[in-house]
Amino acid sequence: MKQGAIGLAALAICCLAKSEGVLAELTPISDRELEQVQGQAMIAIDQLAGMNQQFTRITMGMDIGVQTNVDAVVLGDDGVASDLAVSQLSLGHISQDDTKIQLDGQAYAIGDIVPFEAENPYFELAEVDGEVVGLRVGFGQARGTLSGDISSLSGNLGLQLNDGAGNLSQAVLYDDSTTATNYRATHIGLADAATDCATGVQCSALSNLQTLDVGVDNGDGTVGFTDDLFLSFQKQAVDWQNLAGDQIINANPGVFVNIPTSMTLDLQTLQNGIPRARTEYIDRGMGLF
Repeated sequence: MKQGAIGLAALAICCLAKSEGVLAELTPISDRELEQVQGQAMIAIDQLAGMNQQFTRITMGMDIGVQTNVDAVVLGDDGVASDLAVSQLSLGHISQDDTKIQLDGQAYAIGDIVPFEAENPYFELAEVDGEVVGLRVGFGQARGTLSGDISSLSGNLGLQLNDGAGNLSQAVLYDDSTTATNYRATHIGLADAATDCATGVQCSALSNLQTLDVGVDNGDGTVGFTDDLFLSFQKQAVDWQNLAGDQIINANPGVFVNIPTSMTLDLQTLQNGIPRARTEYIDRGMGLF
């Protein structure tokens, strides 16, 4: 395939080289004609100033729809624990109910792929005095399911909890001893003095949440795109800006993942767990089918 393409290119070059009487001329156009021309760069580069760092963001004008599986993602491992550890990670899933309205507002036939949607992927560098101190990769827009067995997470997991009395609050990440932390967290639960991750009171292991709905709750039963999904690496603490530029997301040294979801769970659902969406066509006996 590659040799054929090279051969065609060589043939085209030879034909052009032997052509006689080939004329090319640039013709100027007026300002009025130029005003009617619209276009967008495939790659955009933005320089951003922060309080403590300078940022360079490179955005690619692409739309992506995927269903992909990764056996394991382990980052920031020091032999004792990992900043991020997820086994059987999947983006997107396979429909098992042709009557269910998926996150994108559509119904899919059983066996069809429900893609994870992403637009405008970017990577961004954080600098201090000309030295790169952080790297971030993310999407300008993202929506879809994220599945996996999360055993350790450093970062943020945007999830609302209903305490049973109708009060909604942001879920909190905890370690095994119910200490609130966004570094190598293993549990998630209610921000309450009675929460006890060791006994499962108002708390659940992150691995119990097998599939997460990435996106924004529009408040009308629909899910919109989020612009805050990213993964970053820092040599020192970095104050990343959200894409709107009106919020700071503080990331400590190491690996940091920001996962916004459209989900609101009651405590019973939290403790029972969220089953995994189907992510494989072949049943390998691993709970992915």
